[in-house]
Parts: sequence; C-alpha cells; structure tokens
Amino acid sequence: MTGAGGAGIGAGMDPSHSPYHEHLGITVEEWREGYARLVCETAPFHANRSGIVHGGLLLSMIDQAAAFSGLFCPVPGRVRRAVTLDLDCRFTGQAAIGGRLVAEGRVATGGRNVFFARTEVFDAEGRMVAFGASTHRYRAGSGDPEGVPIQP
Repeated sequence: MTGAGGAGIGAGMDPSHSPYHEHLGITVEEWREGYARLVCETAPFHANRSGIVHGGLLLSMIDQAAAFSGLFCPVPGRVRRAVTLDLDCRFTGQAAIGGRLVAEGRVATGGRNVFFARTEVFDAEGRMVAFGASTHRYRAGSGDPEGVPIQP
C-alpha cells in the first residue's frame, strides 16, 4: 500500500487510519509485506521544553512503524491487528521542529502469534535520531496474512 489509497483497502475503509496518528500528524507513506514507512511533518506542538522534537513522538513513530511492518494485509476489506508486548528505544540525536521525520520499520522475524521488528527514525537531513526493537503479538485471526474482515 502506498499512502491511504493502495492495496489492502476495502469498501472505503482505511486500515492504516488511527486517531492517535491523526492527532500527532503521522501518516503512512509506504506499506508492504515486512516493511512500513511513516512520516511526520513536525510542528510547534511536537516540541519539548527544550524546543526540539519530544522523544515521545519518536517513540510513537517507532512503535507504529514496527507494528505496521508486520501487519500488511493484501486482501481488500480485511485487516491485521496486533498489540505491542515490548518496545525499546535509543535516542541518537535531536530533531528540529519544522522538519520531516521518517520512521522505517522492518520485520526481523516472526511466527504464528508473535513477530519482532526493528525501526529507525531519520530527521529531514537523513540523520538517524532514534532506533528501536519491539515484540508484537497478533490479535485473534491476524496471524493469518489474509487477516480478518474490517468491521464498519
């Protein structure tokens, strides 16, 4: 899937939609099996008290890009879901307000019920500002690549 209108979307429903993403200004730029790229154009409300991007935004992007990397569903009208069991993060730099952040999540390995992912976040200049690893458990029926029906 690319953006909100690609494969895996059925009956006008967008499985990439999240009220939390919307609140933070995070969008799904690219989504395919084993990979997700999320982006955020930072704004003044993303700032911490020091005037740089708050680490909570970076951590949210790591969590969501990692989860999405294991949840792609190519079947229209169906979706896959998971919960995060474990998440770690290392901040490697500072990101300026007003720049674009890009989080790239990749599945490292997985099984029937659990998958493991690695994610990196880059600032507008392409510098890595954070990275993390996470463990996710599929929700009922979502371990199957064909997912479950989207509920209206």
